Amino acid sequence: MASLLRAAATWGLFPWRGYCSRGTQGELSKGFVEALKAVVGSPHVSTAAADCEQHGHDESMHRCEPPGAVVWPQNVEQVSRLAALCYSQGVPIIPFGTGTGLEGGVCAVQGGVCINLTHMDRILKLDPEDFCVVVEPGVTRKTLNTYLRDSGLWFPVDPGADASLCGMVATAASGTNAVRYGTMRDNVLNLEVVLPGGRLLHTAGPGRHFRKSAAGYNLTGLFVGSEGTLGLITAATLRLHPAPEATVAATCAFPSVQAAMDTTVHILQAAVPLARIEFLDEVMMDACNRHSRLTCSVAPTLFLEFHGSERALAEQIERAEEISQHNGASHFFWAKEAEERSRLWAARHNAWYAALALRPGCKGYSTDVCVPISRLPEILVQTKEDLKASGLTGTIVGHVGDGNFHCILLVDPEDAEELRRVKAFGEHLGRRALALHGTCTGEHGIGLGKRQLLQEEVGAVGIETMRQLKATLDPRGLMNPGKVL
Repeated sequence: MASLLRAAATWGLFPWRGYCSRGTQGELSKGFVEALKAVVGSPHVSTAAADCEQHGHDESMHRCEPPGAVVWPQNVEQVSRLAALCYSQGVPIIPFGTGTGLEGGVCAVQGGVCINLTHMDRILKLDPEDFCVVVEPGVTRKTLNTYLRDSGLWFPVDPGADASLCGMVATAASGTNAVRYGTMRDNVLNLEVVLPGGRLLHTAGPGRHFRKSAAGYNLTGLFVGSEGTLGLITAATLRLHPAPEATVAATCAFPSVQAAMDTTVHILQAAVPLARIEFLDEVMMDACNRHSRLTCSVAPTLFLEFHGSERALAEQIERAEEISQHNGASHFFWAKEAEERSRLWAARHNAWYAALALRPGCKGYSTDVCVPISRLPEILVQTKEDLKASGLTGTIVGHVGDGNFHCILLVDPEDAEELRRVKAFGEHLGRRALALHGTCTGEHGIGLGKRQLLQEEVGAVGIETMRQLKATLDPRGLMNPGKVL
């Protein structure tokens, strides 16, 4: 063990997520496990099968691939020592937050050590005058906003799940508020990152939190969306926003998907400053009505939200309603009280569970794409037709204000033919988005499932450039191996 510490100082869809492959690649020597314990303490290391299997999968349908051990560091110094130890011994490193990813990003495909960062859960510094906050990786979105409740500020990036904020950085998350407040890429000012060999990097310089810079390469942007393949994010400096003076939400139903998408494009073209505009198809609305006890029309529907002063909201609402009615909208429901709004958005955020209830006993598979706004009506109408033709049970939901939408498909885990059709549908959707000058993923990331689509999206030179960056920062290829590239 002492020699180990001295050395450190210098796609596959599978029916059961609970099934875990436990080959010899996941086994670690007793001496190495003792070295891990020497860094973080025995209570913070586990090789138990249950713990390893829990950390070998996310919310996706990718095969569970457990690590050989799970460790829970308490501070950045321990993370640095763990990284140095693993790297010196050629042991893969897999970062873990809350496990809410959707592309197999935490699967330990080559075994190794899973570093669970949830015990590092402090809010290190709030700077209200500069509208920023510094958080450790265990802090979740809801925890931060609860902490900010009396400050007049909030962090608006909302992917639905109560994900860890540094995990949201690693996956370049976005969500329902992106149309107004941007994605994680727009709201990260600085990162503290432990590099594969244990060195500590501050991507914008220690303690810095400026709004813009022309100084050198954008290292912060390099790590946003890196999916744990370049280093371990141990702190993030995030941009905060003033809490809106007033908020109003609404739902409105449309006669067709085309009409709902035309409305979306027209509202955006009219420069109505929406905070959120979400699309749910009629299958999803039926599921949400049942699951969340709503009484909305079973039709293609937009969920909207407006932020601003009372006077500004009145103008925004009038303009949005005028455009919607021009495109055949009906059954407007306006939610001005906080309780009503919360009920609506809770139903939207619980869409995944509502969809699962459509076919009890089946598993859910979610995929996403993003296209230029002008191509959104075309691809959504085509995808709806493809979904009907496939014979699969599925729904469409989307953050349509920025051209991003998701398909949630329900699949029988014992039906190999159905699994094949799900895989084919996802690949076809990704390629359709690419053909319309879009991307194969707007927010889920590449992980294990979209590596081929990434190659088609960025081309041979793009992939080679990414490989060169990866080789420079991680020459041994031990940081979350098998993901992205």
